[in-house]
Amino acid sequence: MSFEIIGTGRGEPDFRLTNAILEKMVDTSDEWITQRTGISERRVMVDETMRDLALKSAREALKDGGITPDQLGYILFATISGEYRTPSQASILAMDLGVDCAALDLNAACTGFLYGLDMADALFQANKAEYILVVGMEIMSRYLDYTDRRTCILFGDGGGAVLLKKGNGLKAIHASGKGNIDVLNIPNVFPDTPWHKETETRNTIEMNGREVYKFAVGAFLDELNLCLNRAGMTAQDLDLVIPHQANSRIIESARERLGVSEETFINQVADRGNTSAGSIPLLLDELNRSGKLKKGMMLGLVAFGGGLTSAGAILEWTKE
Repeated sequence: MSFEIIGTGRGEPDFRLTNAILEKMVDTSDEWITQRTGISERRVMVDETMRDLALKSAREALKDGGITPDQLGYILFATISGEYRTPSQASILAMDLGVDCAALDLNAACTGFLYGLDMADALFQANKAEYILVVGMEIMSRYLDYTDRRTCILFGDGGGAVLLKKGNGLKAIHASGKGNIDVLNIPNVFPDTPWHKETETRNTIEMNGREVYKFAVGAFLDELNLCLNRAGMTAQDLDLVIPHQANSRIIESARERLGVSEETFINQVADRGNTSAGSIPLLLDELNRSGKLKKGMMLGLVAFGGGLTSAGAILEWTKE
């Protein structure tokens, strides 16, 4: 026995950064962006904070799952953009919920939410908790150079949460990593000390798009196929595949190679861009609240991200 999802929630900024706005900021065009990425707009935090949006997401997930915060055993928060070095964003969320359960952040970039599910699986297997809240949320706009059209067009802010309880919904899960700093990185910038003068001044994302693309498509297929094999299933057994929303080209290429229909492979990158660890929980909540997730449906979740990291999961939707 592992877990099943019993509640979802999400938090998104109000401001929509459209391609038309970006055209006035950097040497780009709506046509150039949509042809290469499929993105039309992305949400960006202006007056909101991650703390506010995480609390909204958590409260929605708890209400949807029908439990109170004091029943939580763990809060796992996937993010690379927490508002403090310490305390963790998970600890801040626990404080705002008024609970004293175990709480920690996970850094696996865009794969972070699935790493959180993998860790939750282990905790349930070890009987460490009855209920676990897994959050994925980012403020990627704070790490963008808005003079670099290669990266500033890709990312947005926001995320979501899922409430898990012990159950038999999870059919297979796998996470892996392949260390590579050069392909994608965001360096830390530290203050000088009397003993060391810092040389790094950049704290924005640097990415080799061609190499990320090559890794991403292969990682999508490898992770999904591995999980399908473990679950004794084929791609045609999946009712929906919910991939990390990075780039429409990556999603479409992976879909074609997997051999499933456009209706099966969710591609909504146009509306949000790449929200890193926030993209899959955002979609889960949207699909849940729109009534598109029906009890008994088989879902494939898959992601890749900086690290380089990747992960996949097969789960049955057990919620009424």
